[in-house]
Amino acid sequence: MTKLIMKRIHKTAAVTAFLLIVSFFTSSVVVDVFGSHADIAAVKQTILYSVGALMLAMMATGISGAKLYKGKLSGVFLVKQKRMKMAAANGLLILLPAAVVLANWSAVGQFDSWYWALQGIELLAGATNATLLGLNIRDGVRLGRKKKLSSSIN
Repeated sequence: MTKLIMKRIHKTAAVTAFLLIVSFFTSSVVVDVFGSHADIAAVKQTILYSVGALMLAMMATGISGAKLYKGKLSGVFLVKQKRMKMAAANGLLILLPAAVVLANWSAVGQFDSWYWALQGIELLAGATNATLLGLNIRDGVRLGRKKKLSSSIN
């Protein structure tokens, strides 16, 4: 696979993962504030069904990044890799279990203090992942600009 194709896969997967996380967060907040319990249950079920797409996008981002930049584990590349590992751990240890539990609880109408506490934790973890991926996207754009600038100078 050419480097250009791999870069496109990396960019597309990263932006897809970021947009999914932001849409999960936004839809949760909006439905929690303005929706009925049935609306909340529908959103939670949709998020749960969409987690697979998010996991694929995150995996594609990590794998393509590792292939593109193997051997460059210093500076910005190392920081980006550490952020990606933190986001993956956060997703697997907090966000995925929370999505399952919240979908189940909302489906049976359990909107007690446990539900809202877990919802708060999920929102915090989701905001963290959006921030981590957003920072990685920002740094990737900066790296692309530096490379274009240095190649135009030479």
